[in-house]
Amino acid sequence: MTNWLTPETFDFQGHTIRWGSLGEGAPVVLMHGTPFWSCEWARLAPLLATERKVYFFDMLGYGNSDRPAGDVSLGVQNRLFAALADHWNLTLPDIVAHDFGGATALRAHLIDGIDYNSLTLIDPVAVRPWGSPLVQHVKHHEAAFAGMPGYMHEAILPAYLQSAMKRKATRETLAPYADQWLGEEKQAAFYRQIAQMDQRYTDEVQDLYARIRCPVRILWGEDDEWIPIERGRELHAMIPGSEFIPVSGAGHLMQEDAPEAIAFHVQAFLKATGRKGRQERDVSPCP
Repeated sequence: MTNWLTPETFDFQGHTIRWGSLGEGAPVVLMHGTPFWSCEWARLAPLLATERKVYFFDMLGYGNSDRPAGDVSLGVQNRLFAALADHWNLTLPDIVAHDFGGATALRAHLIDGIDYNSLTLIDPVAVRPWGSPLVQHVKHHEAAFAGMPGYMHEAILPAYLQSAMKRKATRETLAPYADQWLGEEKQAAFYRQIAQMDQRYTDEVQDLYARIRCPVRILWGEDDEWIPIERGRELHAMIPGSEFIPVSGAGHLMQEDAPEAIAFHVQAFLKATGRKGRQERDVSPCP
C-alpha cells in the first residue's frame, strides 16, 4: 500500500488534485473517506481493473492533493467530483464510495445532477447524527489540537485510526493513513478538515434520497464505532429499492477489516446492474 500512486493531476480552482486510473472498459469510480485517501482502495482497484476502467482520486485536502488553508468541506468536494467527472468524460459510471466519499457521491448526484449506473455505499456519512467522538471534540477546540506538540499528535493518530477498525492493526497497516498527516502543516490540515465537518451538508440532501436515480447497495460494518449500523438501516429505509448488507467482523474502515467482502459484493453488484441498471429503475430525475 505504501507504493500507491496518484500520478495524474487536475487543476480545480487553482488547486492540484491528484488522481489515477487502471484498466480498460466501462468506468468505475472509487471515492475515499476521511481521514483516509485513495490508498484505501489499493486492494480493490487492481481487482476491478481486470474488467473495468477504474478511476480514483484524492479529495481536496487529502492524500497527495493540495491542502489549502481554505474550504475542504463536503460543500466543495461534490463540486470537485463534478469537475473531475467532466474532465474524465464519464457517462453513467458505477460509483463505489466510502464515508465522506459516500456523502460526496450523494451530493454530486442530487445537487450537481451527475447520473450513475449504480452506487455502492460503504459506511457512508449520510444520515444525521454523524461524527466520531474525536470529531465532536476537535470541532470545539481546533486551535488547541492544531498547535499541540507534534509528538502528541503522532500518539493520537494511530489510536484514532485503530478505532476505525475491528481488527488489531499492525504498524504497517496504519502507516499509510497516519503518515499523510505528519508534520506541522499536515497536522494543521488534519484538524482543519475535522473542524469543517458540518451536518448541514448531509441535511441538504437527506430528504432527497428517495429521488436517487440508480440501483443502490449499502455495505455496513456491524462493529462500526464511528457511525453505528443503525444509521445504515435508516439510510436503507430512505432509499426505495436499495439493498442493505451488514458485514460481520468489520468496523468503519471495511477496506482493512473485510476487503474480501467488499470485493465480493461490489463485483456481484456490478455484474447484476451491468450497463442497464439506470434504465431498469423507473425513477423521475430530480427537478
